[in-house]
Amino acid sequence: MELKHIPLGQLHVSPVNMRHGKKAPEIADILPSVRERGILQPLLVRPNAEGFEIVAGRRRYYAARAVEAEKGAFDPVPCAVMAETDDAAALEASLIENAARLDPSPMKQYETFMRLIAGGRTPEQIAATFGLTRRGVEQRLALANLHPHLRELYGSEEVDDETIEYLAMATRTQQKAWLALHDKGDAPHGSYVKHWLMGGQAVDIKAALFPVETYGGELKKDLFGEETYFADTEAFWTLQRQAIAFRRDAYLANGWQEVVVLPDGETFQQWQHERLAKAKGGKVFVTVSPRGPVEFFEGWTSRASLAKAKKAADKDKAEIKPADRPAMTQAMENYLELHRHIVVREHLLANPGAALRLLIAHACAASGNWTVRREAQRSASNAIKASVEASPAQKAFENRRKAIEKLIGVSEKFDDDSRTAAVFLRLMTMKAAQLEEIAAFVIADTLAVGSVAAEAAGHTLKAKADGIWSPDAAFFDLIREKPTLNAMIEEVAGRDVARANAGEKTATQKRIILDALQGRNGRKKVSGWLPRWMAFPFEGYGKGRSALGETAADARKLAKP
Repeated sequence: MELKHIPLGQLHVSPVNMRHGKKAPEIADILPSVRERGILQPLLVRPNAEGFEIVAGRRRYYAARAVEAEKGAFDPVPCAVMAETDDAAALEASLIENAARLDPSPMKQYETFMRLIAGGRTPEQIAATFGLTRRGVEQRLALANLHPHLRELYGSEEVDDETIEYLAMATRTQQKAWLALHDKGDAPHGSYVKHWLMGGQAVDIKAALFPVETYGGELKKDLFGEETYFADTEAFWTLQRQAIAFRRDAYLANGWQEVVVLPDGETFQQWQHERLAKAKGGKVFVTVSPRGPVEFFEGWTSRASLAKAKKAADKDKAEIKPADRPAMTQAMENYLELHRHIVVREHLLANPGAALRLLIAHACAASGNWTVRREAQRSASNAIKASVEASPAQKAFENRRKAIEKLIGVSEKFDDDSRTAAVFLRLMTMKAAQLEEIAAFVIADTLAVGSVAAEAAGHTLKAKADGIWSPDAAFFDLIREKPTLNAMIEEVAGRDVARANAGEKTATQKRIILDALQGRNGRKKVSGWLPRWMAFPFEGYGKGRSALGETAADARKLAKP
C-alpha cells in the first residue's frame, strides 16, 4: 500500500463501500474542519479503469467536494492506495470504517458476509475481523437457505429473528408451505415455527419418491379431504430410503462424481458451497426431512474442497505454500409435561370408565401415540430423567405393567399379529371389570406427553398432583426467571417477603422457597404447596407465552359445554 495525493476528479465511491448507492451523507460536523485544514486523514482507495474508487472515507470525500464547489478548487487528496484485486479486503475496510456509526441490519450483514465468502474469506476470518463469534457469522450466512420471498419479508421486518432462524433450517417445500400460511394470516411465528416444523407423525403422500400404489398400507385423509397421509410411517420410510438409494445410483450411472446424502434433518447450507458443473466434478447433495420430503441439489461442491484443490494445484505449479422472553425454559416445559402426565395417568387408573371412553376416542380418531405404542417419556436431560424415575407413582405404574402383562398372558409388546390374536382370545374370557382395568392401563401407557388429550383428561377428571408429585431439586434447578420465583415466594412466604427479595439472585430466591417448604432458617414450614404450573387446569406465572399453556388452553376450550 502506498500514499498518493490524488485530484478529486479522479476519485469516486467504490461499489464495495457499504454506503454505496445511498443518499449523500451528513457532513455538517466535519465540513468546517475540511474547509479550514483540508483532508488530514488519508482516504482508502484502489485503482480502476475510471481512476480511483473510495473504499473508506466517503464522508471526507463529499466534504472536499462541497469545499471545491464553494471555492472553485481543492488540493489533491491524500490517499492510501491498496491492491486493485482484493475485493474482500476492501469490503472489510469499508465495514470497519463505518461500524462505529451504524450497525448494519441482519440482512445487510448477510449480503456483506456472502460477498466476503465469495472473495475467499472464511467464517472464522470474518468473525475475527468484526469481533463476532463464528456461530454469529454462520447464522447470518444461513439466510442463504431462505426462499427469496422470505428474505424480502425479513428485510422489511415483517418476520422476526426467531422465526427466520427456524425457517432457515426448513426445506424449501416447508418454506413454501409457511409462505402459503402467511398469505392466509395463519402462519406460526417464533418458537411455534419449530413445533410446526417438527410436530406430528403423518407424512404427506406428496413427499414420496416412490409410486404411492407400491405402498400397500392404509392412507388417511384430513377432515376436509385436501391432503392424504401415510398411516404407516415405518413402511413409508422403508420405501422412501429405497427410492433415495435408487436415485443415488441413477445419478452415479449418469456420470455424477459423487452423491452425498446428508444425515436426516440436516439442511444444505448453500453459503458453504459453490456451483460446479458435473463435467468439472460437481456433486449432488440430498437432504432428507424428518417429515418426509427429500430434496436434491445438483451441481455443487464445498468451498473447502475448492480451496483444497486450488491449494494443491498451486503447489503443483509453483511448489509454494502460500438475537417477549419466554415464561419458562424448554427444559422446564419438558419437566412439567412429564410430571403432569404422571398425574393424569394416576387419575385415569382410578377412573376406568373414563379411561375406556378415552381409549375408544383414540381408536375412532387416531392421534398422539395411537398405533398402539407406549409413551417413550423422552427427557431433555439426565436430571429430568432421574426425577421422573424417582417418582413413586412412576415406580408403581411399572409394577402395574407387570401385573397387566401377567393378566393378559403375554409379556412382549402388543404390536405383533399373532400376539394380538392371543390377547384378543384372552380378553374374550374376561369380565367387564377386568377389561376396564386393562383399558385404563393401555390408555395411560400410550397417552402422549404434552398433548391436548392429556390436558383435557386432567381437566375433566379434576386431577390433583397432591401425593403424586412434590417439588424436587430438578424442578428448582430448571427455573431461570426471577418474576416466577418471586411469585412463588409470595405463595409460600407472603407478599412482604416477596417484595423484600424481588431483586435478589435466583439462587437466593430458590433458597427462600426451600426454607419455607422445609421450615428452615426461622421460616414457618408450609405443607402441601404446589406451583400453579402443576394445577389442573394449568395456570402460568406472568404474561409470557408457553406451548404448555397453549395446549392447556385448547383443552379448556374443548371442555366447555
